[in-house]
Amino acid sequence: MAAHYLEFERPIADLEAKIDELSNLSDTAGPGAFDAEIVALRERVDVMRREAYAHLDAWQKTQIARHPQRPHFVDYVGGLIEEFVELRGDRKFADDQAILGGLGRFRGTPVMIIGQEKGHDTTTRIKHNFGAARPEGYRKAVRLMDLAEQFNLPVLSFIDTGGAYPGIGGEERGVAEAIARGTERCITLGVPMIAIITGEGMSGGAIGIAAANRVLIMEHAIYAVISPEGCASILMRDRSQAEGAAKAMKITAQDLIENKVVDRIIPEPVGGAHADPAAAIKRVGDVLEEELAALLPMSPSALREQRAERFYAIGRP
Repeated sequence: MAAHYLEFERPIADLEAKIDELSNLSDTAGPGAFDAEIVALRERVDVMRREAYAHLDAWQKTQIARHPQRPHFVDYVGGLIEEFVELRGDRKFADDQAILGGLGRFRGTPVMIIGQEKGHDTTTRIKHNFGAARPEGYRKAVRLMDLAEQFNLPVLSFIDTGGAYPGIGGEERGVAEAIARGTERCITLGVPMIAIITGEGMSGGAIGIAAANRVLIMEHAIYAVISPEGCASILMRDRSQAEGAAKAMKITAQDLIENKVVDRIIPEPVGGAHADPAAAIKRVGDVLEEELAALLPMSPSALREQRAERFYAIGRP
């Protein structure tokens, strides 16, 4: 897949294009003809990438969180979960493919895994509705959480959505109630639950499967009650003011941990998770293993109490 560069990465893209050009020239000029120049340019690219990603603002992080080549739910399942068996349908209306879930083993531990999937190309994005779940998606998640509690399985939840689907059908079938039921079920679970915000966690569409004992966030992910575009549209009557809204909303991982909305930041490879998906997935797995080990010995009542207190504490001085 061709690299997708963000606007602030254009100088890096220009240098990498120059490297490709010199590499192609060396094929005709003879082996090693431009090796020194290529090495020097690659070192410069590394320095530029490190500097760029060390000084990102909220809008740049928003762009990274939405990067089409970031690992998605299916990638985390493929990299972390063995013997995965997908469980479909909400037993009420339909099977929503924006929220996926099922049974599997995470590094030897049986788990229930739930997550939002955006898709990687046109076909899969349409199939998964760009990660925008309908009511049946949240009702499926509740069904899977019920199963997890019945069989004493920890729940791992992966959040990556621009929000729940706002269409007429969703409203007719009670999307607000379905999200509320999902949030309620997260809070009342008697088994450990860990939520990981891997890209963008927007609005109730995110919290419906994110009210966990531990809420983790990737270094360049974002989490908020509304998207920057939605905020700008409502408060400023102008969606083009989204960049300013993003900076004012305190949606970055660093802002969120300072305000005690999330519990831990998972570092990403230099250049973001999309630059090295395998390394990003492994880092998520290592942190999950550590967090899960701390929660597994806790009793159902202790888990419920800790989870409730965690959310009650948000906003307290």
